[in-house]
Amino acid sequence: MEINSSKDKGGVVMLQYHRITSIQDPLFAKMHQLMQDIFPPEEVLEFKLWEEPLQDQGLRVCVAVHEGEVVGATEYRYYAQWNVAMTDFTIIGRPGLGIGKFLADQRGADLKQWAGKPVKGMFAEIYDPYRVEEHAFGGVKPMDPYVRREVLSHMGYKRLDFPYVHPSWQGDGEAVSGLDLCFLPMAEDLQELEADLIVDFLRTYYAILPNKPQAWLDMVSGLEQKQTVALLPL
Repeated sequence: MEINSSKDKGGVVMLQYHRITSIQDPLFAKMHQLMQDIFPPEEVLEFKLWEEPLQDQGLRVCVAVHEGEVVGATEYRYYAQWNVAMTDFTIIGRPGLGIGKFLADQRGADLKQWAGKPVKGMFAEIYDPYRVEEHAFGGVKPMDPYVRREVLSHMGYKRLDFPYVHPSWQGDGEAVSGLDLCFLPMAEDLQELEADLIVDFLRTYYAILPNKPQAWLDMVSGLEQKQTVALLPL
C-alpha cells in the first residue's frame, strides 16, 4: 500500500511512502537487508520474528521507495493509553534524496491522523558516539551517529537523565549500552517526564523479549524509586 509520495520540480515521483504489513511483501526483504547493512547485529530482529509485529495495529513499519528499491525506512508506534509515540528506528540509505525529511514528514502526518489529537511526545533511543564509536552504520554518511545526534537535537529531542541500557534484540539476554533514551516533547516548556510513564513504556516496549539482562532490571527498579526524570539537552 502506497501512502504518499514526493515529487521533484518536474513532477517526477522521487519517493513513495509504503507501509509493510507482512514478511511476504517483497519490499520487506529489501528493508531487512538494509537494516543488516546499517545496524549492528544486536539491533536487528531476526527475519521470521517480524511476522507478528508487522500485523500489530499499534505499529507502523514504512519504507521510502526510490525506483523500486528501499532507500529508507522508519518504524514507529503509538500508545493511546499514554498518548505518546515511539520511533523504533529511522534509516537513511542514500544521500541526496531528501529521505530524512521525507520520512519525518510522512511519519508526523500519519501520527497526527492516527492519534486524532496532538501527542504528548515521542520516545527514541539515540546513539551516543562520544561513548561508543565503533558503529560504522554501513558507511552511509547521513547515518553517522554524530550527524544524527545533532539533527535530532535540532528537531527538539532531549535526553532522559538516567544511565540507559536495553535488552539485545538477538534475545540472548545481553545488555546493550551506548545509547540514550530520549524524548521529543511537543510542549516546549516540558522539562521532566513522569518516571512511572517511562517504566510502563519500557516494560510494554520490551515485553516481546522475555530474557531481560540484570542491568536492565536494575535500571527499571531504580526508575521505580523516582517521581520524575529530567529532560536534558542532547
